[in-house]
Formats: sequence, C-alpha cells, structure tokens
Amino acid sequence: MAPSSPVEAVTALLREALADVGTAWSLGSFGAIAEFMRDPDEAVMALPDGRLGMATARGAIALTPCPDLRPVAYETAVASGWNHAIALCLPEASCAMSRRGVVTELGPDRDAARERDRDGILFDLGLDLLAVDACVRTSDPEAIACLRSGVGRPLFDHANPIGRQLVAMSPHRVFLAKVGRIEVYAPIPGPGGTSPAGPHTHVLPKLLRSGRTHAATTPIPAGWVPCAAIHPAHPYKDMLGQRIAFDAGRHAAFQVLLNRWGDPDLLAVKHGGEYRPDSSVSSRHAQAARRIAEIQARYLRGEIIEADIEADEDEAVADHA
Repeated sequence: MAPSSPVEAVTALLREALADVGTAWSLGSFGAIAEFMRDPDEAVMALPDGRLGMATARGAIALTPCPDLRPVAYETAVASGWNHAIALCLPEASCAMSRRGVVTELGPDRDAARERDRDGILFDLGLDLLAVDACVRTSDPEAIACLRSGVGRPLFDHANPIGRQLVAMSPHRVFLAKVGRIEVYAPIPGPGGTSPAGPHTHVLPKLLRSGRTHAATTPIPAGWVPCAAIHPAHPYKDMLGQRIAFDAGRHAAFQVLLNRWGDPDLLAVKHGGEYRPDSSVSSRHAQAARRIAEIQARYLRGEIIEADIEADEDEAVADHA
C-alpha cells in the first residue's frame, strides 16, 4: 500500500534506505560532516527508543522525521562522471541549531543512540554552523578535563589545548541536526591518515570559512537547507570511492528515486527539455544535468570510460555536504 501522506512517504524512504546495507548516510554542513555506513556482515543493534536508525560497534544513526522534512534527490557532475545523493532538507527559516561559536560543555548526552553512552559528557565544538551542531562526547576523566580546559574558546584558536589533543583522545563524534544525529566511535585518524572504511567525520577549516551550507554544485532549491543525506549505492564506485564494474541495476534504482524526489525542472532538462531562463534551476546545474545524461548514456551503451578517482575524491568532499 502506498503511503497516504507526505510524512509517511518520507518515513518510508528513510526506512527503506536504512534497511539497505549498500546505502551510506551523512549529516553535516559544508566543511564539517559525519558519515555512517556498515558492512554486510556487521552486527547491528536496534535503537532503544522510537527513533529510526541503528547502532554498530563503529557508529550509529538516529533519525526523527518531521513534517517539513523534504528529500531532494540530485546528481552532480565530477571528473569521471557523476555523484548522486538524496539531501534531507529543512526550510531555512526552521533548520537552525544552536550556532555556538566557542567550545561549550552541554552535560550528559541523554539522547545518545546507545543507552551505555547517555552518561557521557557532550561538548559542542563551537563551529557556528547553521543547521548542525558538531560535538564530541566522552566518559574518560582525562579527556573531559582536557575538553573543559578549552571551553569558552574557538576550537581553532592556537591557545585552545583541545586541537593538539583531539586525535589522541579520539572522543566519540556526535553530529546533531533537527532531523537526527550520526555518532562515530571509531578512532580519529592521525595527520595524513586516510578516512577509515566505516563511520568517520571530516572537519575542514578552509571550507568552514566559506560559511556555505552546501557546495555550489549541489542543486538545492532556494529557501531550503540540506542537513543530512542518503547515499545509495553508486553504479561505478564502492563506498570508499574505488572503481567497480558498472552496475546498471544500481543506476536504474537511483533513477527511480531521482524521478520521485528530484527537481522536476532539472529532470526535464536532463531528459532533453529546453532550459528556460525563468526556471528556478540555475544554468550551471542545467549544464551539469545535460553532461550527466550524456555520460550515463555512454555507460549504458557499454563504452569504457576511465575514472579519475583522485579528482572524484576532491570533488566529493564538497558534494557530500
């Protein structure tokens, strides 16, 4: 039976994505993002409350659909072809979180995904993001003392002792938005380390300074802000961005989602329609849609297209937000 209301339709989308082990998730803003994914054979624990989501030994996701949550499916052009995702957006007028600009102690994390973590002390890192609070959580006395020593200062202040100790402490990273949270338990990689194959976070000061909520390449409708995203399995890349044989089934599956949740004007352009100057879609996004349609047609014809994975990874940092 088809969902009878928009909220039910969005909830059904979230449930189906959570059930798919090939789907990854992100929650964050431009320059600060938490990602959740799991392995096919990884043990999964249900959440102890009514939120949608799950926890593993490496991380957790907990979602609370709200009436004004709007999924926006999209594709963006990259060096080897395209990325795709479904942004989970809220109206700009109602998406705001705390906007703290300094490290702030918040007390026990009573909404932690796992009951065992609810006595851990939560600290907002003070990144002053519009729709996301980027936090860390720990129960370790030494780590708590270190974090408290940096309270009241910007995280990237050279006088703040937290930055020098964060990797060694490796507290849980907890990213919060009105749509839910992602928690990462895996250790923070050291300088120059690669992202682990599982839940992880990125905090990139250079991108944070732009003040953007999302990359310019991401076609989010005006007045809406992406707080999180669903990342269904990609046709020619695995979760780590490594090249795989083109999977036409994965491609077809996302096109169904794109047709259901994508921007109608952008879809029309992708399918050969004329771009109208009065359209809500920018000419930049329209050009990208045409390019994506052309390269997807080449993949579907079985042409061999070399992938520039390194360039893809550079662009994906921006696309993920």
